[in-house]
This record gives sequence, structure tokens and C-alpha cells, in this order.
Amino acid sequence: MNNITGLGTALVTPFDEDGKINWVALEWLINYQIQEGVDFLVPCGTTGESATLTEAEHVQVVRFTVEVVAKRVPVVAGTGSNSTRTAVYLTNQAKNSGADAVLVVSPYYTKPEPAGLYDYYKSIAQVGLPVILYDIPGRTGRGVPMEVIKALVNEKAIAGIKWASGDLGQLMEIRQNSPVNFRIFSGDDALILPAMSLGADGAISVTSHIMPKAIQQLIVSVKEGDFKNANQLHYLMLDLMRALFMETNPIPVKTALSIVFPEIFHCAFRSPMTQMSLVARDKLEKVIEKLKLPNEISVQSQQVNKGN
Repeated sequence: MNNITGLGTALVTPFDEDGKINWVALEWLINYQIQEGVDFLVPCGTTGESATLTEAEHVQVVRFTVEVVAKRVPVVAGTGSNSTRTAVYLTNQAKNSGADAVLVVSPYYTKPEPAGLYDYYKSIAQVGLPVILYDIPGRTGRGVPMEVIKALVNEKAIAGIKWASGDLGQLMEIRQNSPVNFRIFSGDDALILPAMSLGADGAISVTSHIMPKAIQQLIVSVKEGDFKNANQLHYLMLDLMRALFMETNPIPVKTALSIVFPEIFHCAFRSPMTQMSLVARDKLEKVIEKLKLPNEISVQSQQVNKGN
């Protein structure tokens, strides 16, 4: 995990209009993210619509990402499931594909008791890849209790956590009860700044699809203690951060990609994900227009860095 820190992008899985995976768009996105300076990439997380991918497609996307990345940055494969057996299988496949670590969402829908959550993560850890626990109770129906997180940390079954509960008290308790090398990543873009000020190491971001350099500069600014610049960058992006979660992720971010890079991305989803509502899309378009994306984003970020 030494080289897995800073900014990771939770990659969307681009689809063609017929619902098939758009491998050309995915390759473009991977190269664009690396070019723009992200520290690692996360295919097949919940932003990647992993729940609507077949197991074969899931394995293909992770393998394809590893091959295109070609060791330029680490790859943290999403391998979580509502079934421990499936999660272990996907983690083994990610290991065989050359992934550097795995991001494992807590089981959704099944809402296991603490003992079941403990067994789930312990079983996945036995595969032998570093495990980043993903706690997002708003989408799974149940948060991972602190006693389970502490036990997994103490037994070195997990190497990090993607914190998306929104509970800053929980974040502080995790940081206070984990070793220095235990990674904490904000899973809520609007909370990167406060999370890092309380000890998070970076973020696994959605907004970085659209503004990777600015998110990276925000993270670097906090690490360097330049909170004035970090604060300016936070408010520069805040409307976009909010707009990208007006509807269920990844509906807004895939819509944004199709607006900003129409020659690359279709605004395509698999049911039950649907097109963004017209009212929400209009709001998103206005935010994008205000930011003058993508042509002027690097200029805006540089201006913020100079304190203008």
C-alpha cells in the first residue's frame, strides 16, 4: 500500500448505446486520468456499475485496466459483492490479473450482522491482496460497526478504508485507532478537505473524472499545509461536486462526461440506471458551462494556485 495514496478515480464503465462495454472510451479514460496526474485507478467499484456487470465482464474490465495502465499507476480493483463467495472469486481474479489492491464494498442488500461482516472481510483478505474496506451505508443499508473495523485493523486484514459514511466522528475514531500506514480515503468529494484535515490520506473520487488536476491540487495543497489554496479549490469545485450527486451515482458523472467529451462518451446506462432527469441535467449543464469545462480548467486551477 506504500504507493497507494493521494487521488484515485473511481472509474465509470463506459457503455455503447446498445449497452455493451465501450472499450475504446474506457482506454481513453484510463490514459486521460494518468495523463492528468491521478495517483491510482479504481475499476469496477460502485461508480463502475459493478452490480450490473456480469462476473465475466467484471473480470474483463479489471484485466483490461491493468493492461492499459501498464504499471504507470497502481490499480485498485473493486471486488465487493453481496455474496462472500463471489467477492472472494472476484478478488482472486483481480490478483491473477495483476491488480495491486482491492476496494471491497460492504455487502449490499443482505445487511449482515457484525459477525458476518467480519467473516466477509477476513475471507477476502486471505486471497493475499491489500484490502480497502468501503463503508457506504447510504447504498448498502448498513454501516460497518467500529468494533468490526477495529478488529480488522488490529488483525491487519484490511489496509485501508474508503470512508463514505459522512460521520466525521467515525473518521476520527478510525484514525485514532489505526497505525500511521493505514490508509483512509474520503469517498465523498465535498468532504475531502475536512476529511484530510482530520487525517485522511486522500480520496477515491468521482469529480476527478471531470476535474482531475484540480482535485489532485486540492489534495496536494492539504498535504503541504496550504489550506488557503485548498479552501479556494474546494469552493471552485463545490457546485460541480454537488451536481454530480444530484441523482444516483454514476448517472450525473456519466452525463457530465458525455457533455464535456461528447466525441468519446455516450450517455448510456444499464437498467435500472436511467437517463438523468431534464431538470437535473439542465442544472448540471449550467455548472459545467460556468466552469468552462474542459478547455479552461487548467487555467482556472493555475489561477487558484497563484491565489488570484
